[in-house]
Amino acid sequence: MVTADQDVLPHSAVVPSLADLTTLRVGGPVSSYVEAATEQEFLDAVRAADETGTPLLVVGGGSNLLVADEGFDGVVVRDARRGLEVASADACGGAVVSAPAGQNWDELVREAVDAGWCGVEALSGIPGTVGAAPVQNIGAYGQEVSSTLASIRVWDRAQGRVRTITNSELGFGYRTSVLKRSMHASGRQEGEGDPLAPWYPTPRYVVLDVTFQMRLGTLSAPIAYAQLAARLGAEQGDRVPSQDVREAVLELRSSKGMVLDRPDAPDHDRWSAGSFFTNPIVPVELAERLPAPAPRFPVRRVVEPGQEATVDPTCVKTSAAWLIQHAGFAPGFGLIGEHSPARLSTKHTLALTNRGSARSEDLIALARAVRDGVRERFGITLVPEPVLVGVAL
Repeated sequence: MVTADQDVLPHSAVVPSLADLTTLRVGGPVSSYVEAATEQEFLDAVRAADETGTPLLVVGGGSNLLVADEGFDGVVVRDARRGLEVASADACGGAVVSAPAGQNWDELVREAVDAGWCGVEALSGIPGTVGAAPVQNIGAYGQEVSSTLASIRVWDRAQGRVRTITNSELGFGYRTSVLKRSMHASGRQEGEGDPLAPWYPTPRYVVLDVTFQMRLGTLSAPIAYAQLAARLGAEQGDRVPSQDVREAVLELRSSKGMVLDRPDAPDHDRWSAGSFFTNPIVPVELAERLPAPAPRFPVRRVVEPGQEATVDPTCVKTSAAWLIQHAGFAPGFGLIGEHSPARLSTKHTLALTNRGSARSEDLIALARAVRDGVRERFGITLVPEPVLVGVAL
């Protein structure tokens, strides 16, 4: 049963530059561009690129990309498929729902809340597509997509075949997965100087569709994030109506400029890629040297597939936003003041924003200044969250 709009854009539409496909609104021209209206068209475009050795960039919502001003000398493929397929929805197995990679993520969340499917309500308002969600294990306000994802179908570019990969095989962690790690030759979480795999900037595994399994009910999953609980007038661990959670999350994200820009009310604080740096996970010894007010969160890891996550006593997660602000970078900071074409958001120091005329080189210069300032002040090197194409810190 299809439960969402399946309208697609025309195949092989002409797009002048990647600035038109990214939420940062920067990036130069592309050599070739394809919008795929069917899975076969999508697979044909990916295979054709790999068979000819042409660099490939698969684009979803463009909310996690920073592309060079020179553009991309290869083929850009966008999966324009939409729709939700409900395999079952009963008290025993919950709702089993599949969506193609091109499906808008927030539309899926809205449909889930309206239908009484629980477990993704705190992920409301995250820009992007369903196919991008498992790559970096998107998360917000105490939820991660890995908690409801059952399996994905992918095109394995190394083996040249379609595969199904289950949740336990995806190696989910904080903002990472087997998919994301396949873009790096080491197979680890990317970091300073980590060599790129031949698939970069697209993973070895190209997501075709994602299947979720969600609990049925009108109450949310237990509230796990203190700020969200306070907004709802609830306690951490409480369950409240999922619709209330969605509305509260959208309000919180909007107050931080972390939702997409509205065409009728442009807001340059929303011309961003969301959180530009991931929250650092550092050894406990380094965390102990941070100032006392610095946030410290436990890190949970799964040692073996299928096991419950346990707290890792050797490391701690801290807040990149806190480090940035306490290294001297206030909201709205720009390298040349308020006239800087690229500045930190005036609402949230973790977002780098295009004030209307920025180029990718402006954003990279700002990111480099912030990274170096935090490293000098705290000895921690921040790692960018967006995929950097043709540019590097």
